[in-house]
Amino acid sequence: MKRVNSWVTYLQVAPLSLVFLLFLVVPIATIVVVSFFDYSTTQIIPAFLLQNYEELLLSPVTWQTYLQTLQFAVITWVLTLLIGFTIAYYLAFYVRSPTWQTVLFLVCTIPFWTSNIIRMISWIPFLGRNGLMNSALLELGLIQQPLEFLLFSNFAVVLAYVHLYTLFMVVPIFNSMVRIDRSLLEAARDGGASGWQTLWNVILPLCKPGIAIGSIFVVTIVMGDFVTVRLMSGGQTASVGLMMMNAMSLLQYPAAAANAVVLLILVLLTVAVMMRLVDIRKEL
Repeated sequence: MKRVNSWVTYLQVAPLSLVFLLFLVVPIATIVVVSFFDYSTTQIIPAFLLQNYEELLLSPVTWQTYLQTLQFAVITWVLTLLIGFTIAYYLAFYVRSPTWQTVLFLVCTIPFWTSNIIRMISWIPFLGRNGLMNSALLELGLIQQPLEFLLFSNFAVVLAYVHLYTLFMVVPIFNSMVRIDRSLLEAARDGGASGWQTLWNVILPLCKPGIAIGSIFVVTIVMGDFVTVRLMSGGQTASVGLMMMNAMSLLQYPAAAANAVVLLILVLLTVAVMMRLVDIRKEL
């Protein structure tokens, strides 16, 4: 009987295990293998070389690009955390009606009904040299000449990231907040805690799993992104994802694969640190 139950258990997990194997393990293993191959301008040559990693890790351009990507990830994470926490806090504690909570939450998801590229491009007529922002500031007399940093700059890249990925921070934090027992907040107020003390000592610790999940989403997406950097920086800024895309456009697939492996290791280390600091299993 125990042997039958064991076989039933294996059969139940087999479909998910097969999907996991085919769509995650095999592609990653393929990338790792290809990263050691040699290549020329016209072909990929099966081999086992460390040259791709040596060229990648010994290049100052690589380190500058990784630092730039980390900078984008950190700034985006901070801004999305502040904005996402504020929105989630308002929805969870200031909107009393569950119906209105649902309605306002759906309003936050409306931008996801359109393509990311369309949402990025929509910033161009607003931030351009002759765009709506500069025109309004000139009309008000607040500036004497158009602001050049608004578009095709690091500012535009970060702005697009925050616009695109704040919802990834709102959802898990809001999910954590609505689970908080309101009696804990009443106990904190009865104990003489101020609003900030309640926020810092009660709400924030209980929201750590949601913050960790949102942080993992935002950081991993930003680290691997290349479309936003390409469109919003006007080609003036590089990222790891963009560097890999350029390598693939030149048919340098082993070099791109080596870059992907290094990026994957960096992202996994970042996620591991987050999971060590916060037990996200409480949220799952």
